[in-house]
Amino acid sequence: MGDAHGAGGASVELEDLSKRYPGRRRPSVDGVSMEIRAGETVVLVGPEGCGKSTTLKMINRLVEPSGGRVRIDGEDVTGVDPVTLRRQVGYAIRSCGLFPHMTVAQNIALVPGTAGWPKARVRDRVEEMLHLVGLDPRAFHGRYPDQLSEGQRRRVGMARALAADPPVLLMDEPFGALDPATRERLQDTLIRLRHELRTTIVFVTHDFDEAVKLGDRIAVLRERSRIAQFDTPEAILTHPADEFVSGVVGAGAALKRLNLTRVREIGVGDRPTMSVDDPLQTIFDRLRSRGADEILLLDRQRRPHRWLRRGDLMRAKGALARAGTPVRRTVSRDATLRDALEAVLTDSAGRVAVTGRHGEYTGVVDLETLMDSVHRLLRADRPATDRLEAREDRERRERREGRERRERREGREGVSREDRDGRGGVATA
Repeated sequence: MGDAHGAGGASVELEDLSKRYPGRRRPSVDGVSMEIRAGETVVLVGPEGCGKSTTLKMINRLVEPSGGRVRIDGEDVTGVDPVTLRRQVGYAIRSCGLFPHMTVAQNIALVPGTAGWPKARVRDRVEEMLHLVGLDPRAFHGRYPDQLSEGQRRRVGMARALAADPPVLLMDEPFGALDPATRERLQDTLIRLRHELRTTIVFVTHDFDEAVKLGDRIAVLRERSRIAQFDTPEAILTHPADEFVSGVVGAGAALKRLNLTRVREIGVGDRPTMSVDDPLQTIFDRLRSRGADEILLLDRQRRPHRWLRRGDLMRAKGALARAGTPVRRTVSRDATLRDALEAVLTDSAGRVAVTGRHGEYTGVVDLETLMDSVHRLLRADRPATDRLEAREDRERRERREGRERRERREGREGVSREDRDGRGGVATA
């Protein structure tokens, strides 16, 4: 492996990888083989205790394999110094692992600094990474971890894991135990980062919805990390390999497919906007003008602030701070159709503002647009669904006919035995 792959990823190959802990009768990981392409995001998903995290940690030798090989860009990592390896493989975990006595900047600078980067390059990289994860360097550079929200700490954890341009990033349930809105924003941030950086990501979760949203491919793992199915999210949702995979997918597979389409892929509309710095009379005139039933008031950073309708200023007696409805929820361009639909359905007005990397306004998506997209998705799925239902009907019919044939055969054999027994009884007599 080179010292830095810049904006590209590296291939990862697991070959018959195993881990057996002393004193345990069975291995924790038993013969896992998997090829992960450069720049791909692969999610390991499975029940608690199936060996997901152990498999992940063997890639950077936080856990030493008992057998098998891990190759990164064709190089066997068992021949690489473990400390050097971990500097070249980013690692993000649920607890973030930030050092509490270090500032945000010092935490992010840790790996590039120990790798010998020049101070000026490290300083520029810290600022770049904060921008990348959506944090203002001026506001966060000198803060300590205990001065951050949980979501902000997770963002800093991602920035630190990516700071030294690692070709591979390992993520062990990094968004676990977060409230849904924060988790959704961090997932969207990761989706954007993977498109911009093309780093190879191996991600562990027990949440199949999260796996569908984030993964280019998903490895569904049984006990001891045995692979039940390794395929694209769409293939697993439409053609689960067996009952175990169906159980991991859970109910509502059709709804989970909404996680495969992004807001940026559908028609994002617009609304008239004004700034909180615009004169009150200008805002009032805009609201009274024809065709402007509603405007979106933006703050000084052009982030959605309040929805204003005709009459709102009158009811608030001209006080802009009390007028209209605060914007409580937005979605990013990388949010899924399911995220956007949920946001719109929880808004009585049936629309939600769409934002860019730094929370700036980029458009609006409404219920009508979303439902059109859902209907197109369902129509496109119909042939595959029909084929699946036809196959299931055929299999049920074949099982029923086979059962009936067995019953008829067993019935004939029973009659034959009775006849033989009867003839035998007469002859004996």
